[in-house]
Amino acid sequence: MTLTAPLAALGRATLGVLATIGQVTLFALSAITHIFRPPFYAREFAVALLNIGWLSLPVVGLTAIFTGGALALQIYDGGSRFSAEAVVPQIVAIGMVRELGPVLVGLMVAARVTSSIAAEIATMKVTEQIDALTTLSTHPMKYLTAPRLLAAVLVVPVLVGIGDIIGIYGGFLVGTQQLGFNPSTYVRNTVDFLQQSDIVSSLIKGAVFGGIAATMGCYYGMNSGRGAQGVGRATKASVQAAAVLILAANFLLTSLFFTS
Repeated sequence: MTLTAPLAALGRATLGVLATIGQVTLFALSAITHIFRPPFYAREFAVALLNIGWLSLPVVGLTAIFTGGALALQIYDGGSRFSAEAVVPQIVAIGMVRELGPVLVGLMVAARVTSSIAAEIATMKVTEQIDALTTLSTHPMKYLTAPRLLAAVLVVPVLVGIGDIIGIYGGFLVGTQQLGFNPSTYVRNTVDFLQQSDIVSSLIKGAVFGGIAATMGCYYGMNSGRGAQGVGRATKASVQAAAVLILAANFLLTSLFFTS
């Protein structure tokens, strides 16, 4: 009995993880189907666009500009060891557009939006507002989840595009003001090096990451426990799951786009 206890615990944990994956998958599929079926709640969608998009711009912009500047410094220092300082504009551009821009924006959205969605919906569940929606013949998935999921999928790619531009601009400021690059040459090297596939992959990643962030917030909010502790656990679990899934999805998408 003692020898099999660790194996039994491992089996229970594995089954629990698989069950959670299945529940999240079914939840996401249900949310997607509700997006395309009436009725549509335009006000909830507009509020979600504002909260996810416009109100996330400050944190996205600050994160991107400092990341771009730090990236330029690191590349210049590393490139100087091989007399390759001139590649700073190109590497900053491709690093921000392909990887750092989408991932950082996705993680910022997970930290800000996923936690907010999970806490809001979990509080509604604790105070029985979700039960009241059902009593009023309003489907909670359609009223709470579908507008947020659609808004995130549409607006996070816009945030990623803005973050890419601001991050490249941060590298431009550091490169021209601190590292001695010629401004026109820096801009020309950046524009000439980026390809359309880099930009498209960045926006697709943004859409996927936005969907993950919204889905995790809604799922854990809908399935939260009772009381203040339940709301807190749901909020924490939603951010953790969203961050891990965003990083995993980034690896899979990078492998898909850039592995020949």
